[in-house]
Amino acid sequence: MQRCASSQPLVEEIQAEEEEEEEEQEVFQETGGVNEEQVGPVEEASAQEPDGRPAPVEHKNGKRAEAGPGVADGGPRFSMFTWLMVVALLGVWSSVAVFYFDIVDYDRVLARAQEFRMNFSEVLQGKLAAYDTDGDGDFDVEDAKVLLDQRRFRGSSERIRTEEEKKRGRRRAPGETSGEAETNQTKEKTSKPEVETPTQRAPEPEEDGPGAEETSVPGSQDVESEIQAAVPLPPLDDSHFVPDDPTEPGQRYEEEPGSIDTTGVLVEENQPEETEGESGRYQTSSKLSQEAEAEKPPKAEPEPEPQTGSTRPTESRQAADGAAEKTAEEQKEKLKKKKPKLLNKVDKSIKSEIDAAERLRKKGNLDLALKAFDSLVQQHPLSPRARYGKAQVQDDLAEKLRSNDLLQSAISMYGEAAELPDVTSDLLRAALKRRAERQQFLGRMRGSLATLQKLVDVFPDDVGLRNDLGVAHLLLGDNKGAKKVYEEVLAVAPSNGFAKVHYGFILKAENKIAESIPYLREGLESGEPGTDDGRFYFHLGDALQRVGDDSAYLWYERGHQRGHFASVWQRSLYNVEGLKAQPWWTPQETGYADLVRMLERNWKTIRDEALAVMDRSRGRFLPEEENLREKGEWGQYTLWQQGKRVGNACQGVPKTCALMERFPEATGCKRGQIKFSVMQPGTHVWPHTGPTNCRLRMHLGLVIPAPGCRIRCTDQTREWEEGKVLIFDDSFEHEVWQEANSYRLIFIVDVWHPELSQYQRQTLSPI
Repeated sequence: MQRCASSQPLVEEIQAEEEEEEEEQEVFQETGGVNEEQVGPVEEASAQEPDGRPAPVEHKNGKRAEAGPGVADGGPRFSMFTWLMVVALLGVWSSVAVFYFDIVDYDRVLARAQEFRMNFSEVLQGKLAAYDTDGDGDFDVEDAKVLLDQRRFRGSSERIRTEEEKKRGRRRAPGETSGEAETNQTKEKTSKPEVETPTQRAPEPEEDGPGAEETSVPGSQDVESEIQAAVPLPPLDDSHFVPDDPTEPGQRYEEEPGSIDTTGVLVEENQPEETEGESGRYQTSSKLSQEAEAEKPPKAEPEPEPQTGSTRPTESRQAADGAAEKTAEEQKEKLKKKKPKLLNKVDKSIKSEIDAAERLRKKGNLDLALKAFDSLVQQHPLSPRARYGKAQVQDDLAEKLRSNDLLQSAISMYGEAAELPDVTSDLLRAALKRRAERQQFLGRMRGSLATLQKLVDVFPDDVGLRNDLGVAHLLLGDNKGAKKVYEEVLAVAPSNGFAKVHYGFILKAENKIAESIPYLREGLESGEPGTDDGRFYFHLGDALQRVGDDSAYLWYERGHQRGHFASVWQRSLYNVEGLKAQPWWTPQETGYADLVRMLERNWKTIRDEALAVMDRSRGRFLPEEENLREKGEWGQYTLWQQGKRVGNACQGVPKTCALMERFPEATGCKRGQIKFSVMQPGTHVWPHTGPTNCRLRMHLGLVIPAPGCRIRCTDQTREWEEGKVLIFDDSFEHEVWQEANSYRLIFIVDVWHPELSQYQRQTLSPI
């Protein structure tokens, strides 16, 4: 028992010692490993430093730590970086809390800001309504322009002249009037030689995209008939509104003269009068290459002669002010006439929303613009401007995505906008005119004709719309209807160049050659928009040649200078630029020597099959219908046309077709034909050219009576031989005579131009 009692105090002492050791260990950790016994020596060592700095503390691990301020005297134990992190975390969590618990109602804040902006806009418009000069109900950019012009002209002509003189570095002499100063300044100018700057050439836009290629006339027996049926589309008229093209690179919509400004009203710039040089801007698909045309600058008006003599400065100033006010009034009236009204009462009530959607469209945000206009149409179904804007966006998207479905939707929406009640006449015109153009683009010629007829019914005095209606008749092959329209136009506007060239074209198609010449010539000489077309130069020259007038080649030269023809001789209208051009070719130059050898080796087989058809059914040889003959008889039996077999034509000549099937450069030529041609004695074919430079033409002689059968291409004349092949480029002018005693029979094979790539052969449109 004693042993147990004596051992109890011993255990308590051990526990007490362990507790003391634990307390000392905690103190050791807090003080960085410095105990009471070590403090004394450290303080003594620090006193021995020569520069008075505290000595570094020695740790147990052998590393030394610099003693900083506040360490020994109980300062902060956390670094600045720690506090920054704490503050940052607090900020993040505060933001999360505000957003998550919806402490701030952001929607309400934005709504109040929008309400303030609208109220402020209404108040501002109310105060500026007194300055509404064009009567559209609000103060806009056009009103500001008018006011600025008035302020500039009213009583400020003298000040402007003085400022100009200061800029020129010359002061007015005492007592000298502004007119005298201007006279002296003019004398100083004329004493110095002027340097002329060359006329700048601007590239013309090239039409591309679907529909840019010309369409062929079905059922034609020869490609030359394409030229007779092809009619140029009317050019876009910038005097009316035409939607912007967002796919055009590097072009800012705000700078386009036909774009709509933020007021929702068409802004038109005063265009200079059209000159012959400017008419080159109206590009057609008939041009060989997009050649830059020089635009003539508008003629500078002569400056009024300065008043001299006894006229007082005050009187001259009053006269100048009166003239300035008159000019300002005239400009104001002209501006009112030129500014179409596209907004009705419903549109004006949602003008800000329409402007916002229109800005999206102009910036190219077509998807957002479509949603915005679609929302406006649903909320305001009686707004013509909203439907018109939606149609524009669909039109732009169709162009961008090459979508016919979207384009059809745009056509329908243009029609809906024009049919709404209270639609303004200007918006009605713009909507229906664009609808007709897009219908023509899709090949909906009858629909386009109906749309244009409606436009003419609404605007019977608009000659331009009647001209477009005439073109729509021509595109349908209705020459009679077109002729009636142009006769009506010329009855009220006898000098209208557009109507003249088209009326002359119709007369020539009726084989009224001599009557067509003055209309074609005067129309081209007018230089009016839509007249600078290669087809009109082509037909005028052709008509002059047929009446024996050598001035035909002057017009061909003019057409060449305008960029419509590759040369005076090569006058094809549908071309690929850069192809080798020469009138006559050898088999080796074409690269089709195998085809030539096959034709020449098998010419008798081909001849016998053709003669058998002539004996059995001469009716298979259809007469030439392209109006190319002066006299005689000329028949053709076609096997392939536009790269496809013609019906059951090969049943009559199976061996010939089997031979040709091995040569896809001929059977697959979408811009050519394979046919037999028979010409009777006494036939003369007028000088003419083929429609394209994308093909070469081979003539294999089958039955050639001698002498008297010959062909001229440019200035070289050759004769056929039986069993031999002649190769020429029929885009050059050529002419044929048959003066023998019996018929002439040849086999015609068109092949692709050898320099066309495989991709071009696949993608070029048929002719």
